[in-house]
Amino acid sequence: MTDRPVDIADKLSRVSEHWAPKVVARLNDYEIKVVKVQGEFVWHTHEDTDELFLVVDGELTIQLRDGDVRLRPGQLYVVPRGVEHCPVAEGEVHAVLMEPRGVVNTGDATDSSLTASYDDSLA
Repeated sequence: MTDRPVDIADKLSRVSEHWAPKVVARLNDYEIKVVKVQGEFVWHTHEDTDELFLVVDGELTIQLRDGDVRLRPGQLYVVPRGVEHCPVAEGEVHAVLMEPRGVVNTGDATDSSLTASYDDSLA
């Protein structure tokens, strides 16, 4: 635990890869991550947990099978557990994610080149 605030902009400035979340803080059994995204991700589901997306910069679309959710800076959306989704960003998007420790970014999608390694180097 640190007595300093987490500077989200500073943490994001250290991220160079897209779709590679980095842990920046922990809250009980949850991890707060920053991520830069661009392009289309993979359709996937997290069967056991919800997933929070908070857009810091850019515009992010969360595709759902029954309609899209569009997020601008300062907006968040929680994808309910078990709901298939696919994030898409036409331009680069900076976002904060919140999910339980150990959640794999590609969920139930197998053989995805977008599956990120666990990285808590910014925590």
